Amino acid sequence: MTAVPLGIPAIPPRGFGNISATESFPDAAPQHLANGQLRANLRHATHTIRDKRLRVVSELPDWEELREAGSAIKAEAMERLPELLAQFEEQFTARGGTVHWARDADEANAIVEGLLREREATEVVKVKSMATQEIGLNEHLEERGIAAYETDLAELIVQLGHDKPSHILVPAIHRNRTEIRDIFLAEMPGVDPELTDEPRRLAMAARAHLRAKFLSAKVAISGANFGIAETGTLGVVESEGNGRMCLTLPETLITVMGIEKVLPRAEDLGVFMQLLPRSSTGERMNPYTSLWTGAMPGDGPSDVHVILLDNGRTRALADRHGRSALHCIRCSACMNVCPVYERTGGHAYGSTYPGPIGAILSPLLTGVEAEENNSLPYASSLCGACFDACPVKINIPEILVHLRGEDVESRRGAKRLPSQMDLAMKGASWALSDGAHLGLLERGLPLGRAAAGRDGKISKLPGLGAGWTQSRDIPAPPAESFRQQWKKRGKADPQKNETPATEGEAQ
Repeated sequence: MTAVPLGIPAIPPRGFGNISATESFPDAAPQHLANGQLRANLRHATHTIRDKRLRVVSELPDWEELREAGSAIKAEAMERLPELLAQFEEQFTARGGTVHWARDADEANAIVEGLLREREATEVVKVKSMATQEIGLNEHLEERGIAAYETDLAELIVQLGHDKPSHILVPAIHRNRTEIRDIFLAEMPGVDPELTDEPRRLAMAARAHLRAKFLSAKVAISGANFGIAETGTLGVVESEGNGRMCLTLPETLITVMGIEKVLPRAEDLGVFMQLLPRSSTGERMNPYTSLWTGAMPGDGPSDVHVILLDNGRTRALADRHGRSALHCIRCSACMNVCPVYERTGGHAYGSTYPGPIGAILSPLLTGVEAEENNSLPYASSLCGACFDACPVKINIPEILVHLRGEDVESRRGAKRLPSQMDLAMKGASWALSDGAHLGLLERGLPLGRAAAGRDGKISKLPGLGAGWTQSRDIPAPPAESFRQQWKKRGKADPQKNETPATEGEAQ
């Protein structure tokens, strides 16, 4: 199939699927913050993964060099994206595969459905895939009478629980093992009614449930961690081996891959096979890494397809300040160190992509002006822990600030009337540009003290300041500024930038 042109900016998608939130982060977060069990589950899981990661990363003396290499490879891939995608299509097709191009979630879902109808398939097995979650493929197929069975254990837990993923790597991170046992007892056909919450017993129950699906399904659907332009190779990494069953047993394999997953060369995998497992699961190497190049008679699926998904990615690519968000390798390291995510969980973000990376990726894909996602760039304290943890050095705090600025600009409207924040920033600029200006404002300090209550605090400010005092008090300003006290003591003239002599120095 001929590639669609990758113009920049791209034609806006018609439907984004599950990357558009249904409510804003400030509205969604409080209900999750109030869930004590959720917060306990999240804290235990994120701290466990975080500690494992720190141990295995510290073993590599060249970790920072690996991060630099990963960042450089992804930057090259984004710079050459149209060229690399065309090369990937050529190589994949030459090896017996079929390439399809999808502008958005609607087109991708329609392509998958069409392929299943042609093969008269009424059920499919799935490898864990963020891209299919993003486009809402399971829901699309279910509405049309086609059953999609998740085979990743955590994804299976989420599916049986009629839930949504809360984490990129560990989708059921918000559930503890007792909750998982209860879900299995209620939703898994033929499960032992005496099932306990012992992890081994839970895994055995899931294995027995899935084995029949693996042996009967004629079609499998996968995602892809990487696509190699040089050879037309696709790759999936996973920890359980269930994915490999999907990739080898069915007759037809359909892969949905975001166009940003392409890498220039096969040798580039050497960098990411060190970065990804250490950053995601805290392991030195990935337990199961599956690579396939087209179709091979007598070895695995004979009918192989890949759907190259845009769904806002060329929009993000056109943003020179935010395009590095497309470097993400979906390791979840940023989420495991984020104080905001640890307390709210992934559901508060309302998108397939939660946490710090979701706070920038979702608005970049949909456009920050989209009302559903315009609050996500503010779901951060800008502490910078995510940037330190990111294996490909995505400067998430910098992009968050950029997107906040974009959001402010989008709210001004055609007349571009100055907002309260604009006026406040202009006032601050004037005050801080000259010592005389600052001194003039300091004369109003007594007025600030007069506005304070009997407890010496200001509990309510008007206008823009009301947002601050809704949740915190402001201490009353001092009676005199430091500059005023300094001048009164006669130690120096602040206008001349003099410093007082310390004891023992020549006067």
